[in-house]
Amino acid sequence: QVQLVESGGGLVQAGGSLRLSCAASGSISSDTLMCWYRQAPGKQREFVARISSGLGRYYADSVKGRFTISRDNAKNTVYLQMNNLKPEDTAVYYCKEENRGYWGRGTQVTVSS
Repeated sequence: QVQLVESGGGLVQAGGSLRLSCAASGSISSDTLMCWYRQAPGKQREFVARISSGLGRYYADSVKGRFTISRDNAKNTVYLQMNNLKPEDTAVYYCKEENRGYWGRGTQVTVSS
């Protein structure tokens, strides 16, 4: 079983940046589809970004041009670089290994106006 641990969240002002990390306890191949989701208070969890060697990168419209997903296969880590953050980006951010449905526990991102 793969365990996923997110980190890098925090409090930032609007317009600022954060880089989230998702470290996997086991090896994940470049073919493995890895995703970031987020859940704001009172809202459903929503897709943010995905990456795999076969499918490439894909983003939700709400973050396109501001967020970048990447991975370091040697470190079994997936990243989410978030720039030009907005208050509406405030949420708990989760990573997910889509092939087997493993979730991390999430990291809180709070953007103040």
